[in-house]
Amino acid sequence: MTTSTTSESSAATPLIDLQALVVAVRRRRRLWTAMALLGLLAGAAVAVLMPPPPTAVTKVLVTHAEDQPNDTGTLIRTDVQLLQTTQIADKALQSLKSPEKAADFMKEYQGAGLTNNLLQITVTGDSEAQAVARAKALADSFVADHVRRMKDTAQAEAKALLDQRDRMRVELAQVNKQIGNRSPDSDPKASAGIETLFARRAELNSRISDFDQRAADARTGTPKVIAGTQIVDAPRAVPHSLPKALVTDAAVGGILGLVIGLAIAAVGTVVADRPVLRRDIAANLGASVIAELPRRSGKLWRRRRTRVTRERLTATLARTTGDSTEPVSLLELGCARSTSVIALDLARALAAQGPVTVVDDLPGGQLEGRTKPGDPPVVSGERAATLSPQERRIGVGSVAPGTAWTDLRHLGTQTVLVVRAGHGSAAWLHTVARQLADQRIPVIGVVLIDPDPRDRTDGTLWDGLHTALRGRAERPARQNGTNQPRTERQPIWAAHVPGNDQDGR
Repeated sequence: MTTSTTSESSAATPLIDLQALVVAVRRRRRLWTAMALLGLLAGAAVAVLMPPPPTAVTKVLVTHAEDQPNDTGTLIRTDVQLLQTTQIADKALQSLKSPEKAADFMKEYQGAGLTNNLLQITVTGDSEAQAVARAKALADSFVADHVRRMKDTAQAEAKALLDQRDRMRVELAQVNKQIGNRSPDSDPKASAGIETLFARRAELNSRISDFDQRAADARTGTPKVIAGTQIVDAPRAVPHSLPKALVTDAAVGGILGLVIGLAIAAVGTVVADRPVLRRDIAANLGASVIAELPRRSGKLWRRRRTRVTRERLTATLARTTGDSTEPVSLLELGCARSTSVIALDLARALAAQGPVTVVDDLPGGQLEGRTKPGDPPVVSGERAATLSPQERRIGVGSVAPGTAWTDLRHLGTQTVLVVRAGHGSAAWLHTVARQLADQRIPVIGVVLIDPDPRDRTDGTLWDGLHTALRGRAERPARQNGTNQPRTERQPIWAAHVPGNDQDGR
């Protein structure tokens, strides 16, 4: 008994087939191109219908008493946050004599630290003049607040140093008094105490001088901070270019729409699990892809190639079914129009060998109106039972959801599946293969409609009958073209049939 390696290869199949995913997303290009176009138009509409308000900008040089070369920007970030306070907003509104609330005004401006000492203020307004006035008022308020804080800090630091100096002077006075109360004729032990008092007086004098110097330095640093904090770039209106904004917003919208479209297409592809590649469709149906046709004729220079491919397909099907007297069916999945055209071409090719009747069992009567004078007759599925068993028949039906599976054998004892790539899910392809096997209808091959032009996978099942449907292996054989079945069965190969579960279906 021969076993197939299909189960081993399927066990090694990755969770997501990137090649199939890329092909499926590319086939859904109408979706993501439409999303990109929609984003492009939305961005352009935003630029035209929602222009930015008039904006003004100014730059302020901020000097800090604690500036250090290795500062990481903490001080300027603090200044940015101080700018967004009601105190500075209120002062700016007071200078503008505006009744607007500070909380509302704070939403219309923002600060950004360009460097450790350079602050940029951006303000919006109802007009460019108003925006410029607001920017100047904000900059002046910030500078005044910063200078006031620096002065208060310097004064507080100087006062603390002077207070400490005064305490040292009080202690020095006490030490001098103790020295003056000592008698020069004291004993040696008292002499050692006097030396200690002199040393303490010298230390206090040194510390008092130090506090005086530090207080003076604290006061001296404030003028540098005041002089260094100033507006270095006068408030000015920011020019607005509609063409530039239109191009920028449209590009951003188009890119965003494209990304969203690709994401939707990828997620939809993974969730839907609709095979597109030849190898996946062949594996899920358990039959090889014998031919493929484009869904549409395409451009003018491609029509000749499509016509040649259709003629080659017709010749292949005629050779495959011409030697058999058993009826053959063409069962479509997502391509009823293409299947009806293939059936009529095949009927015309077989008409040279004898009478042929086409049984139309497609929903809606797809073959009506497609026949030409001299074409083989076309009958409905209800009249198929009235045909002679010796007359060659070509049945045309569907395996779409809702198919009456028990009626398929009346269309033909063997079939060719005409499947549109990406139409049926993997689960439904398994269902089709299982139902055809239950009806003992072997699949001659698969005709793939609308294949991906960049698909380089192989749609041939190389183990042949080992993976053929169960119906082919158990189908009663005919003797010499007669209708008498043989009593023995062909051996059933141990193989994995795509979609088979534990109960053999």
